[in-house]
Amino acid sequence: MPRQTPDSWLIKLTLLLASTLTVMSGATIAPSLPAMQEHFSDVTNVEFWVRLVLTIPALFIVIGSPIAGQMVDSIGRKPLLIGSAVLYGFAGGSGFLLNSLFAILGGRALLGLAVAGIMVSATTLIADYYTGDKRANFMGLQAAFMGLGGVLFLSVGGFIADLNWRLPFLIYSMSWLLLPTMILFLFEPQRDKTSISNGNQAGETTASGLPVKLLVLIYASALLMQIVFYLIPVQMPFYLGQIANADATQSGLAIAFATLFSAIASMNYGRVKQKFNFISILAIAFGLMGLGYVGIGLVSTYWLILLVLIPTGLGLGLLMPNLNVWTSTEVSDELRGRVLGGLTTFFFLGQFLSPIVSQPISQGVGLTATYALAGVLLLVLGAVLWTSRKQICRLIGSTAGQS
Repeated sequence: MPRQTPDSWLIKLTLLLASTLTVMSGATIAPSLPAMQEHFSDVTNVEFWVRLVLTIPALFIVIGSPIAGQMVDSIGRKPLLIGSAVLYGFAGGSGFLLNSLFAILGGRALLGLAVAGIMVSATTLIADYYTGDKRANFMGLQAAFMGLGGVLFLSVGGFIADLNWRLPFLIYSMSWLLLPTMILFLFEPQRDKTSISNGNQAGETTASGLPVKLLVLIYASALLMQIVFYLIPVQMPFYLGQIANADATQSGLAIAFATLFSAIASMNYGRVKQKFNFISILAIAFGLMGLGYVGIGLVSTYWLILLVLIPTGLGLGLLMPNLNVWTSTEVSDELRGRVLGGLTTFFFLGQFLSPIVSQPISQGVGLTATYALAGVLLLVLGAVLWTSRKQICRLIGSTAGQS
């Protein structure tokens, strides 16, 4: 079979569907947790262990992403993606058969390692296959698919969890359905180990070719963004219950509403990138999210909460592809996998840390003030980035941030 070109719709669809697997790790089984807790009610401290079933993949994504970053640059992009997809279906679907809560936890840990491999290899392949506007447009589409996939899998998982709490685990076998197209249509890109991507030649790098100051900014932005954004799925159900007596369905709709506008912004990232540089988009994204969070702290009705979640979602939707494209542009082909693996680490580290950071604050000052303070922090950071963007570009040694 002749090798496909990156513009093939089969290659594009395979990469986009593979990317949606990364958001299934938690969302798919979330509706099963109450029934799972009841099933394992004889286990000591079952409330804790069942909640850990939901969060432990994020911890192992953090652990696995640097390893996946090394592997994707050593054994290759395609082999890691295929191997991770095989492990994903096995580990994710194991909960359908296992009768021990701790065995399920072990399967969820393996699932986190598989997600790390898929996330790093799929994003690195996209960065390898496409350049310039094509890369920006496709990474925006990737983020949009991930957002819409989260809404879809959460909805399907909720529906079939009402039939049996084990059924949502079978959704993870979707990864095996993608194996034929991964094997037949994806190809290992030719990598020039001596070349460096646009923007890195004039950047300040270490001897290994890494733009360290730039990566500190990008990784810190990813960490902060996830810590703040996960105030919505972690705390919003409780907040809406306090201010509007909202039920679980209404809370789910609110979270999905923010995700929907995140997907809309991601789909239009390529157009935004044509008008603004990377650091300007970072400032705009922080500003939009800040407006939304300040709004959450100010309004007190369910429908107004939905309204202020719009800028929150838009900011998130611009931020994720912007950080991916910026990182991919500034590093060499040889190092790209490791650097994107680091970005994945900080994305999911923020997700894991969010409840740990937010819970003491919300208990101390209340959820209303927590959202408002987070919004003010983001607005201040957005304003600093916008007004000082040229100076920051010089400091971090980024030419791509100035273009």
